[in-house]
Amino acid sequence: MTISQQRRQDILDALRRGTVPQYGLDALAVGLQPFEAALDEELDKVRRSGAVFKAIRGEYGSGKTFASRWLREKAHRLGFACSEVQISETETPLHRLETVYRRLMERLTTPNTPSGAFQNVVESWFYTLEEDVLAQQSIDPDDAEALVNATDILMEKRLGEVVRSAPAFALTLRAYRKALLEGEDEIADGLLAWMAGQPNISAAVKRYAKIKGDIDHFGALSFLQGVLTILKDSGHPGLLLVLDEVETLQRMRGDVRDKSLNALRQLMDEVDSGRFPGLYLVITGTPAFYDGPMGVQRLPPLAQRLAVDFTTDARFDNPRAVQIRLRGFDMESLKEVGCKVRDLFAQNSKASARITAMADDAYIADLSQAVTGKLGGKVGIAPRIFLKKLVGEVLDRIDQFDDFDPRQHYALTISDMELSPVERASTSAGSVNDIELDL
Repeated sequence: MTISQQRRQDILDALRRGTVPQYGLDALAVGLQPFEAALDEELDKVRRSGAVFKAIRGEYGSGKTFASRWLREKAHRLGFACSEVQISETETPLHRLETVYRRLMERLTTPNTPSGAFQNVVESWFYTLEEDVLAQQSIDPDDAEALVNATDILMEKRLGEVVRSAPAFALTLRAYRKALLEGEDEIADGLLAWMAGQPNISAAVKRYAKIKGDIDHFGALSFLQGVLTILKDSGHPGLLLVLDEVETLQRMRGDVRDKSLNALRQLMDEVDSGRFPGLYLVITGTPAFYDGPMGVQRLPPLAQRLAVDFTTDARFDNPRAVQIRLRGFDMESLKEVGCKVRDLFAQNSKASARITAMADDAYIADLSQAVTGKLGGKVGIAPRIFLKKLVGEVLDRIDQFDDFDPRQHYALTISDMELSPVERASTSAGSVNDIELDL
């Protein structure tokens, strides 16, 4: 895979920060090959106006976010629009679908627009509608009024069921276009923000479009239908929506958790019913969320829909199943990803030969073992901190200092401050005196 120098730099910068890179993940992918053919089939199904629901399970550090962003890259290469939404109790509670919809729209990306893509998509759609009108009807391109009227009629026809279930969607689109033609850019921006689920839109903007209130829980689903239609018409075959870290539901108050699980069941049923052609909906969570008493198992209808037998050898997991499991890292795969990062770094450096020699495969293996040892021997939670140390404390120094030898001049240290709570909890205690008790 060929990666530009800027993309390589972006990947390395993310690893220095201890975060998952946004793009270029094919260069780092380890252990995802077994899923590739099935996921390609599902993306193709969505391209043909189908819909797919997929659940990814894995322990902390197994690469759930990495896998979902890797899938996003595949989708982008096919022209999909994509959005990644982090589920949280305060910012994005799953039971409030209007909030999920708002986050979706805030994070909407296309292959050519890395953020805030909704406006470009809408403008592209109106351009497509006008081209279709001019191709199908004998309208003078200079007759602006006739063109607008004909485009409005075609717009409502294309939106179909959305117009009946959420008339405000088409009403706002029509008002948005009118505002642009009249030079009312501020009103147009406000209308687009309202359509994207933003609250606190001024009364003057709403009066212009003759709409009231904000998008609610049920309206969000109808507006999602409309967005899918616009995406399809403007040249994007579908939308990949990732709901990341749904296991946070387990920490929520009982009634909120139950409402959130029911919202997830509703989303699954709507996808299965064919309401959202062109939607690939992915959720990620830990095994405890899918199997434990505080997660999916609290709602039997949802548990039945997500049930998959994982008692057999992981080699024989069915990647076409509704739920797939990531196997996590072992020492060999940790070394493999470390070597990939080392090679990527070398490509971006004038000292590539020295980097490859000083951080050879044997040193990468030793560093991976040392990091894992500091984390209580748990390989599964080691990748993030391992790659952060490798790039920021070893490879950067080899690159910048000609006399730096990591075997002589570097001793691995990991402080509590640089660990996440899960990583911190997994570090081994040296003695009984190292164990903190809440008394």
